[in-house]
Amino acid sequence: MVHALRGGDRPGEVRVVVDGIAHYYLAYASTPVPTGAEVLIINDRGARQIDVEPWPTVAGSGSSR
Repeated sequence: MVHALRGGDRPGEVRVVVDGIAHYYLAYASTPVPTGAEVLIINDRGARQIDVEPWPTVAGSGSSR
């Protein structure tokens, strides 16, 4: 992630690394996403524009005995 996504119809910018090469896209999310967050691409709008959603975080999976 490069720049914060403001949510709604106001895009931000994300960096996607494929085979070690960085690609930059205008990205849209339904809710704001902070700078540095990881996102999941859910739709390709074409013309280097994508829809994303925040990547779900998993709480620590430590086991208690």
